[in-house]
Amino acid sequence: MLRRRYYSLADYMSEQMGGRVQKLCIDGGFTCPNRSTDRTKGGCTFCNNEAFNPSYCHGKGGLSRPNGSNAPKLGLWGTVPIATQIDEGIKFHAKRYRKSVRYLAYFQTFSNTNAPVDTLRLRYAEALSHPMIDGLVIATRPDCVDDEKLDFIASLAREHYVTMEYGIESCYDATLRLINRGHDYACTCRAIEATAQRGLHCGGHVILGLPGESRDMMLHEARMLNQLPLNSIKFHQLQILKGSAMADDLALGRPVPKGFALEEYIALVCDIVERLRPDMAIERFAGEVPPRYQACPERSWRRIDGRLLRNEELPSLVEAELQRRDTYQGCRLTK
Repeated sequence: MLRRRYYSLADYMSEQMGGRVQKLCIDGGFTCPNRSTDRTKGGCTFCNNEAFNPSYCHGKGGLSRPNGSNAPKLGLWGTVPIATQIDEGIKFHAKRYRKSVRYLAYFQTFSNTNAPVDTLRLRYAEALSHPMIDGLVIATRPDCVDDEKLDFIASLAREHYVTMEYGIESCYDATLRLINRGHDYACTCRAIEATAQRGLHCGGHVILGLPGESRDMMLHEARMLNQLPLNSIKFHQLQILKGSAMADDLALGRPVPKGFALEEYIALVCDIVERLRPDMAIERFAGEVPPRYQACPERSWRRIDGRLLRNEELPSLVEAELQRRDTYQGCRLTK
């Protein structure tokens, strides 16, 4: 009997590590090759990385201040020391996830392989030296890996759990150009295949509702993702974030993609789940950022009682819709 009608990352991690595992977001001081200080590259049009960076990563909301000052103490990489971020992250999550007994350092901010191997070695080692950390999750771009970096990361995986998480965003080159992604889909495929060849767990991130993409295109992406050696996937709805190029377009009256109504989004996600390989674990169905970052707060989903819908409530809504349909992950799988 199915525990759920979809294969969750929680189930996958329980199989891999024997219990609940919590990711702790880490700002390792990395940068993004698609951005520049003079803004000539501009970055991806949807991006404001700060919106997804928890307060404990950058000295806000609970970190002690040195000598009573307002500035947090910075470590070797120009960020709050990685060990401090881990300690504060454990405290932060302990209130919500009391069953967590194992932790992974999630290098999330920007592109966490965008540095020479010697730099990666030092920053990853700082996280792995913490007694509560059992492994790494490394978020990056497909154009920020090469054989040397992947060989090094594979060497870490001989003694620790390691996941590579790639920002796929879209499987369509026309969309990638529209959002100023800076690489094509072939680059994504090469990176994921090279990662899987080394026996590394490989995850992907896809945004639903990007400009120019129809519902049929998004459904067809499930078939394209099925062809990649991905172990896990996470989906986010497109959000217009303050500080992004899309927010600038909105302010200037230029067209931006319309948001999803909640019922519309749940239906789309369930249609995708039905077409997705049953062995691909689904980490999340939607993204969530603090309201202060939303350039279109009216697009935020709300419960019947008017409260904002939290991201953690989406899985139960997806499960309920799959149950209503009497369908499950992969039931409409086609080659």
